[in-house]
Amino acid sequence: MIGQLPTTITIKDTEWAIRSDFRVALLIFQAFGDPELNDPEKSEILLDCLYEDSDLLPVDDLVEAHRKALLYLDGVSDETTDGKPKTNGKKMFDWVQDEQMIFSAVNKIAGCEVRSLKYLHWWTFLGYFNEIGEGLFSNVLHIRQKRATGKKLEKHELEFYRKNKDIIDLKNRLTEEEQREKEELLKLLR
Repeated sequence: MIGQLPTTITIKDTEWAIRSDFRVALLIFQAFGDPELNDPEKSEILLDCLYEDSDLLPVDDLVEAHRKALLYLDGVSDETTDGKPKTNGKKMFDWVQDEQMIFSAVNKIAGCEVRSLKYLHWWTFLGYFNEIGEGLFSNVLHIRQKRATGKKLEKHELEFYRKNKDIIDLKNRLTEEEQREKEELLKLLR
């Protein structure tokens, strides 16, 4: 129904209650970005975090539950899609790395500190996020997009990039093992 925010997901004619607060979605995205977790672990976290009774999901329904969970996180009602989650190609932001910029921009749109709210539906948060206008985060995204597509930065953008490289460049998070290997290699090179 138009204007309704989903609190359930239908899987094979059965309604499954979901945790629809934005914090749950952000927790899932944090897990998705964790290099220590493999894909099956990330999938388990997705289902366990989103579905209130994930332990009761029939094994035969897990693939559909996973697919519909991803659609929900994309802000897509399964009645309005071809069944495929949206993909945007290259990664332009990181929910963890960009957290402070994202919340600052979302708070500006929402007119309040959203983290202080007891509850805010994920799709409402996503709506605020999609309306982010001029500001630090949009400048950072603009420069990331230009660099990702090989477009030349304007003089003022290049200056901004040089001064703010630490927040503009997306960090590659390493597993503990990868970090140890990197440190060992750096020791050898010194």
